[in-house]
Amino acid sequence: MIPRYSRPEMVSIWSQETKFRIWFEIEAHACDALAELGVIPREAAKTIWERGGSATFDVARIDEIERETKHDVIAFLTHLAEFVGPDSRFIHQGMTSSDVLDTCLSVQLTRAADILLADIDALLAALKARAFEHKDTVTIGRSHGIHAEPTTFGVKLALAYAEFERCRQRLVHAREEIATCAISGAVGTFANIDPRVEEHVAAKLGLKPEPVSTQVIPRDRHAMFFATLGVIASSVERLATEIRHLQRTEVLEAEEYFSPGQKGSSAMPHKRNPVLTENLTGLARLVRGMVTPALENVALWHERDISHSSVERMIGPDATVTLDFALARLTGVIEKLVVYPQNMLDNMNKFRGLIHSQRVLLALTQAGVSREDSYRLVQRNAMKVWEHGADFLEELLADAEVRKALSEDEIREKFDLGYHTKHVDTIFNRVFGAV
Repeated sequence: MIPRYSRPEMVSIWSQETKFRIWFEIEAHACDALAELGVIPREAAKTIWERGGSATFDVARIDEIERETKHDVIAFLTHLAEFVGPDSRFIHQGMTSSDVLDTCLSVQLTRAADILLADIDALLAALKARAFEHKDTVTIGRSHGIHAEPTTFGVKLALAYAEFERCRQRLVHAREEIATCAISGAVGTFANIDPRVEEHVAAKLGLKPEPVSTQVIPRDRHAMFFATLGVIASSVERLATEIRHLQRTEVLEAEEYFSPGQKGSSAMPHKRNPVLTENLTGLARLVRGMVTPALENVALWHERDISHSSVERMIGPDATVTLDFALARLTGVIEKLVVYPQNMLDNMNKFRGLIHSQRVLLALTQAGVSREDSYRLVQRNAMKVWEHGADFLEELLADAEVRKALSEDEIREKFDLGYHTKHVDTIFNRVFGAV
């Protein structure tokens, strides 16, 4: 997590100041519940809120205490006691460190998810706007990087919209799954703290009680969360890669916006490079790289160990901050993407009608020619286009075997572009609903 690839709102979730404030709120809400149950005095709970709630926690002071105690939660509680005074003895009653740490992490991840969901919403809005803008902009579809059949650039963007809509649904589910609270004490048995305390804290923090938490919240929840971020990152990369290919000099059907004064190369003044989408490809690799450690965190020893802790201290901030930045960057790329419809048509016609080969193949079979012979007839004429730059339509019209099965009008009709785009409205209705 470095400033170059960070945005302030997401970074603030992972600041030490935010973390300690959440720790305090967990402890103070627990004290309220304990007071309601008669375990601690009501006045003590009130004092804890008044003095701790107005306190500005000194990160340097907590670090100083931790250097002696070698325990971060104890260091925090010691510092909190410096504000609260004698009533601090009622804080952390029956709780264990994981109750604070895991519940705090749940709060941070749910807040991060909310930002990421807003990011996806902004991206979806950009994709929808550009998809409708280019709904009827005909372009060539490619398979294996080779010209296949016509589609529209709007359909390409509708595909991305549908993909990120699925990403959004997955993230909503992952947020729900991670939004759990554990205030269950050592090994999770509630031996020294009433389950109603957990229910109270969960409600106050917008979480749900973890059904069974041993001494930690089960890490399959976290694995699912980070795996979801990895899938979203892969979708970011897929769209970024599409744009990178479309911006190649030999293609140039679309390109990133190149702002006034922008420089593409320190050596070659003519360069306009796809630097943003290349950057997105790299950022996606980073986010995906954090998925495997999250999966490996699931297998902890017995009721708990801390092998997961060092991993989560890094991947929690880094994965969410990086993906937040990537989604915002991708949204900007889509909003400003420069599209070249004429280049799309020129590229599509580069091989002089080859893209209509399937229609001719099907017409021959429907005219009574075997599929094997139909394929042979179409392919032999197509190879003349590949190898000699011939015109596919003219070659077919001059082929006696083809003409024996199809008339000139029947052959020419198979070269109608509109045939390939006749169901675009159906696709858009499926993706965006009736508009």
